[in-house]
Amino acid sequence: MLNPNLEAIELNKDEYERYARHIILPEVGLEGQKRIKAASVLCIGTGGLGSPLILYLAASGIGRIGIVDFDIVDTSNLQRQIIHGTSWVGKPKIESAKYRILEINPSCQVDLYETRLSSENALDIIAPYDIVIDGTDNFPTRYLVNDACVLSNKPNVYGSIFRFEGQATVFNYEGGPNYRDLYPEPPPPGMVPSCAEGGVLGVLPGIIGTIQATETIKIILGAKNTLSGRLLLFNAWEMKFRELKLRPNPIRPIIEKLVDYEQFCGIPQAQAQAAKSESELQEMTVTELKTLLDSDADDYILIDVRNPNEYQIAKIPDSVLIPLPDIEDGDGVAKVKELLQGKSRLIAHCKLGGRSAKALQILKQSGIEGINVKGGIAAWSKEVDSSVPEY
Repeated sequence: MLNPNLEAIELNKDEYERYARHIILPEVGLEGQKRIKAASVLCIGTGGLGSPLILYLAASGIGRIGIVDFDIVDTSNLQRQIIHGTSWVGKPKIESAKYRILEINPSCQVDLYETRLSSENALDIIAPYDIVIDGTDNFPTRYLVNDACVLSNKPNVYGSIFRFEGQATVFNYEGGPNYRDLYPEPPPPGMVPSCAEGGVLGVLPGIIGTIQATETIKIILGAKNTLSGRLLLFNAWEMKFRELKLRPNPIRPIIEKLVDYEQFCGIPQAQAQAAKSESELQEMTVTELKTLLDSDADDYILIDVRNPNEYQIAKIPDSVLIPLPDIEDGDGVAKVKELLQGKSRLIAHCKLGGRSAKALQILKQSGIEGINVKGGIAAWSKEVDSSVPEY
């Protein structure tokens, strides 16, 4: 309802006081605040991006906010997902988000969808809302959100973050480009590390999420200078913004229906290949590793392929740090060969087991066989030594 019947929208005395700083802005005014109250917004995700944008949209007076999320609050979320608090750890994120929204704005209607967005439900979930905001962190869902917005003719306010860098734009708005104009094809699975592997500066999603909230309000107010057609790039470490022009691709494929986006992004094939590769690797459990470490055996070398900063957080006794990037560029392979002199067994671990499996596959190409520690140091912390920090 981007063009609501404003005569039917009234503000009460509390709302005049609450939104006074909006109403006195000529660009907003009473009419603009009524538009904000009449608007409905759907946020996909209540993580790093969803947290700040939902808080600010609720505070601004959005009348109806829908939230799609199926995750629970984890302690590791609290560094950046500011809508959640310590008391909500282990509980559904959407319930935590609703509680905070109603603390900020008791008049806001909050719709909860505790489900994974899919090709089967996306169009129905999106249908009642004026604007969709993409706060997701994976490629299948981003393509799904984009295509559902195109088919539903809804603006898609996009943001993404990684380490110290973020980007934001508005897709599918007033004839502007959509996500497929920026990324016609998804990257190969595993090429782009997740924030769980690469990390993210805690304040970064606050900056990008607030930009998304700003663009959402501008769309509601009918502003002409939105980010549609412009990709805003931000580097927090260098504190620099830059901008790229985006244009619709005249020869892009027409989106006619929602598809299997896991398949589109090559995830089942990658999982099958990873399972095949892992099945060819020898594995040991963390309890088996503990038994070995406690024995008098000295015919093995245990390498840790995580990043140095992860090694500083937690380590398994007697492990030697050789980061995966060093193995990938060859220097680490030479170091492993040197450490293996006089040893008969190579054992490798990482955080969860994926990176160490990849490292062992690279080493195998150089004639070095190894054993992967199943579950990595996370399993070690849970099953062997709880004093080892989880991260």
